[in-house]
Amino acid sequence: MPITPDTKDWTWVLQRPCPECGFKAAAVDFDEIPRLVLENAAGWGPVLQRADANVRPDDVTWSPLEYAAHVRDVFRIFAVRLAMMQREDTPRFPNWDQDATAREERYNEQDPDTVFRELEEAASAAAELFRHVPRSERDRQGRRSDGAIFTITSLGKYFLHDPIHHLHDVGGD
Repeated sequence: MPITPDTKDWTWVLQRPCPECGFKAAAVDFDEIPRLVLENAAGWGPVLQRADANVRPDDVTWSPLEYAAHVRDVFRIFAVRLAMMQREDTPRFPNWDQDATAREERYNEQDPDTVFRELEEAASAAAELFRHVPRSERDRQGRRSDGAIFTITSLGKYFLHDPIHHLHDVGGD
């Protein structure tokens, strides 16, 4: 059964704590983003070792394996977005339909060990990119097609919420 797409605009997490996972974007120091990304990535190992990693808890919720594959792709997408912001003036990010990607890439049929290895690689790449952003570039902007504008700083904080929230979703926090 297909999952109903999430159509929420999650940018509100930049202004107030997430009531579900407790993430507080405003409290995150930009220089901590790389460490937090790597810590999050490590947390997916035990989740993906579960015998039921590919079992959906109900008909409307992704399995832990699907969430992990999604997080892997989030790390990849936001690394691309960060690179665009550093290279271009106020780039417009390409749309990404995460639900279509999950279906097309058959997230729930992927090998958990491979997903974890790829997730760690993508997290490491994203962490390195964020680690090397000079203070002088952190106010550079990028925008989504819906008009939401991010600085590199706010993009990092917004991005960090997704993997933290999903690790919470699967009980890995």
